[in-house]
Amino acid sequence: MTTQETVRASGHTIEVSRPEKVLFPDDGITKADLVAYYRTVARPMLPHLRDRPLMLERHPDGIDGEGFFQKEIPDHFPDWIHRAELPKEGGTVTHVLCDDTATLLYLADQGCVTPHRWLSKADRPDHPDRLVFDLDPPAEDFAPVRDAARSLHGLLDELELPSLPMTTGSRGVHVVVPLDRRASFDEVRAFARDLAEVLAARHPDRLTTAPRKQARRGRLYLDAQRNAYAQTAVAPYAVRARPGAPVAAPLSWDDLDDPELDARRWTLTDVDGLLKENPWADAPRGRSLTAAARRLAEL
Repeated sequence: MTTQETVRASGHTIEVSRPEKVLFPDDGITKADLVAYYRTVARPMLPHLRDRPLMLERHPDGIDGEGFFQKEIPDHFPDWIHRAELPKEGGTVTHVLCDDTATLLYLADQGCVTPHRWLSKADRPDHPDRLVFDLDPPAEDFAPVRDAARSLHGLLDELELPSLPMTTGSRGVHVVVPLDRRASFDEVRAFARDLAEVLAARHPDRLTTAPRKQARRGRLYLDAQRNAYAQTAVAPYAVRARPGAPVAAPLSWDDLDDPELDARRWTLTDVDGLLKENPWADAPRGRSLTAAARRLAEL
């Protein structure tokens, strides 16, 4: 028998089909639990999604089933969900924009466990307002991530660029730099690569910019490759399709001193603790890269 659960949000009604469907088999976490989680985190999460094209990571049969990534919005999505048609090589793609709680809950009903967001907004897709470094450790040990994040934070401070850390809910940490949208993706990517090279040169025994795993030789990878048109990064507060339902959690820099911290510290079931405070509530305004690039060249 098919069951449904009705939820109301943002002036819309969402019919959650098969709310009892187990999406995380090892944990007994259902679709209803996923919808409830996203409803709870909508207030702090939506500012990080609004006006941004999304790539949807969908697991309609649960995380042990065959999941897929989806860029093009399906035809059956309701008209009230906002869209953005953007260029791609040889054509266009119409992306979902998650601008309100109703859309976020509808996506969860569609088995979207993890929304991945663009680093730019739909009105100026070639000019990012976020620069992201992905600190990808060689193994599960979180200590190298903690050390690399602190080193990166120190270099960004030298360049007078504010930055925000976030656990990915997977293995590492993202360090996010807010930008003023003046620079193009090409300029931002070049800056990010140069900065990563400087940092790796300072710590050649533990950091690398080598994309090939064989060349890393046990060192942490400073990944700046996400800083390109149509590339995405996991959204703050997004659930990851891993056992335990870990979430991408915004941090303060002081949080890195917590010995209990790792990339999967927060989960869907820890929502009260996760929302006890919002480390990014007073996030700095976007900065220009012009002066920072000049300072970097002088190092």
